[in-house]
Amino acid sequence: MAGHAIANRNDFKDYCLRRLGAPVLEINVSHEQIEDLIDDGIQLYQERHFDGVERMYLKYKITQDDIDRGTAKNTDGVGIVTTTATSANSGAGTFTSSWYETSNFLQIPESVVGIEKIFKFDTSSISGGMFSIKYQLFLNDLYYFNSVELLQYAMTKSYLEDIDHLLTTDKQIRFNKRQSRLYLDIDWGAESVDNWLILDCYRALDPAIFGTMFNDLFLKQWVTASIKKQWGQNMSKFKGVKLPGGIEMNGSEIYSEAVRELDGLRGRMSSEFEIPPYDFIGW
Repeated sequence: MAGHAIANRNDFKDYCLRRLGAPVLEINVSHEQIEDLIDDGIQLYQERHFDGVERMYLKYKITQDDIDRGTAKNTDGVGIVTTTATSANSGAGTFTSSWYETSNFLQIPESVVGIEKIFKFDTSSISGGMFSIKYQLFLNDLYYFNSVELLQYAMTKSYLEDIDHLLTTDKQIRFNKRQSRLYLDIDWGAESVDNWLILDCYRALDPAIFGTMFNDLFLKQWVTASIKKQWGQNMSKFKGVKLPGGIEMNGSEIYSEAVRELDGLRGRMSSEFEIPPYDFIGW
């Protein structure tokens, strides 16, 4: 295995143990503990590291069930939150409020960790169809491209885009990766069956498919330090126990050293491997 790239989970596990001294030293960590630490490391890599996700364009065809759920009125009590409160006004007493929510969401694959946007439903008279303004403008000017001023043509296109943006605004969406639900705040009654939605999203890399993830230096260092920390935690109960030859186990020192390594890797994650948050201006 020496000198070869790591491409699967078993080789990755053996590499981390060798980094800690195996097979010369006995690493007192169970197989189940190591598997859990590898899973935790992969989850951190997928959620924080810029190489842990891939940008994807996923498409979805609208069904009649989606339209029915989006337009249905909540009459069966599902999604109703009832609260009881006391009014601040004197003499108003106690009142009960009921809040409703609709099922205007699509179930998203669990591997999707973020959604940027849904591409605009391009059905306006400005940009959609054979008789759209854009199509006719391009069709009429196609035969005279040698005499058309490109700057004027680009300005005209930009002006049409501004009109299109004012008349057909982007659809509002809400997404939380822990729910795996994409809420679409649209007029579901205006949608048609078999229309396509195109999602601009980020999907976590699957290590079973992209095994080169296990050869990432940060992931190797993180999981190795995590196993080292677990090793020290397991050995801390033997503090003060002397082995034959007068050797004394020091699990606390192993644990403390691993914690320092993990703290350093967390700092590197924020400064080197994590995509920085966007700047927000205003309130």
